[in-house]
Amino acid sequence: MSRALRVLWKCLLVLWVSPYSLLGLCIGSLGMLLGGQGRFRDGAFEFYKGPTAWFVRRLPTGSATAGFTLGHVILGQTSEGLEIVGKHERVHVRQFERWGPFMGPAYLGASAWLWFCGRDAYRDNPFEVEAYREAP
Repeated sequence: MSRALRVLWKCLLVLWVSPYSLLGLCIGSLGMLLGGQGRFRDGAFEFYKGPTAWFVRRLPTGSATAGFTLGHVILGQTSEGLEIVGKHERVHVRQFERWGPFMGPAYLGASAWLWFCGRDAYRDNPFEVEAYREAP
């Protein structure tokens, strides 16, 4: 594939996941305005510390959550935590690129179905199974 086509493809992927990325950028930017930190690394924006860390700790997976992905944005508690889960979270970035605006409903729907069937809504979720398989 030529360089021009690769750039065009990447732009289309960014647009495809933009609703989630914009939400993540809003959360992360607000966090930075109130004392958090951020960086761009390996194709994703990462935000951590301050209010962003507070937000991540209050996710349903609890205070043990080191990272949470929204499109091309990864929200975390600490820089060190994001280093540890970086590969795992980038699997989720690629999942967002595949599923686009359907990622949220697909992920939540899978979790709801698993919970309804008496299984672990997080660990048995196919999106998490793939991420743990590719980046343990």
